Amino acid sequence: LLSHPDVGKYDYSSLRYFLIGAAPVSPDKMKEAVEVFGPCICQAFGQSESPAFLTWMPPKLLAEAATDPAKAHRLLSCGQPSLGMRVEIMDDDGNLLPRGERGEIVAQGNLLSREYLDNPEATAEMRQFGWHHTGDIGYMDEDGFIYIVDRKKDMVITGGFNVYPAEVEAGLLKHPAVQDVAVVGIPDEKWGELVKGVVTLKAGQQVGEEELIAFCKQELGSVKAPKSIEFWEALPRTGAGKISRKDVRKTFWEGQERAV
Repeated sequence: LLSHPDVGKYDYSSLRYFLIGAAPVSPDKMKEAVEVFGPCICQAFGQSESPAFLTWMPPKLLAEAATDPAKAHRLLSCGQPSLGMRVEIMDDDGNLLPRGERGEIVAQGNLLSREYLDNPEATAEMRQFGWHHTGDIGYMDEDGFIYIVDRKKDMVITGGFNVYPAEVEAGLLKHPAVQDVAVVGIPDEKWGELVKGVVTLKAGQQVGEEELIAFCKQELGSVKAPKSIEFWEALPRTGAGKISRKDVRKTFWEGQERAV
């Protein structure tokens, strides 16, 4: 919507709730959305297994984050636990982690589905340690705001370092020429995987691979920055309209004996 040429021609003052969900939005675009559409932007995080919301960021708090530099970091957050839900961060051994540490986002509450139909193994895995496991990696700050870093299965392990594609994508999206991006791990004999960026540019914009990599190094450091970038006309998407990292990744792993 923000990229539509006529977005500035209309009066949006009647909007009360402009709900964002399904996929993270870069902080710059979130701030721009508040500037264009007004203090109506809100965000929620949930899953098919947890109908409705696990977390909620109301318009007032999101507008504050967009206008107050001291709260700008909350533009990266999907909000605080919803009413009636307990949301925590857990390590692989079932320990709840302190504020600020990264782990899997887990939840308890009455909004969770009971089971996967005719699949007790998947149900047991989803409810390990008595919590619902979202499969998302994140952390909670001291004020109870939750930040999603990435999908647990999408993590890139390069030279023993864990790199979360969503973080790298957020860094690349800060560049004014970038429209959409998918970051994946590609095979490498020495490091196991290398961070790869696949980018589509905004209409009429140009940027080179080396310039974009240098930009990302400034934002994230050398370990997380992509080692190479390709420019595509369009990125594959799921039926729900999300960018499909899985399909992007397949392009670079064809013919490999393993996919990790």
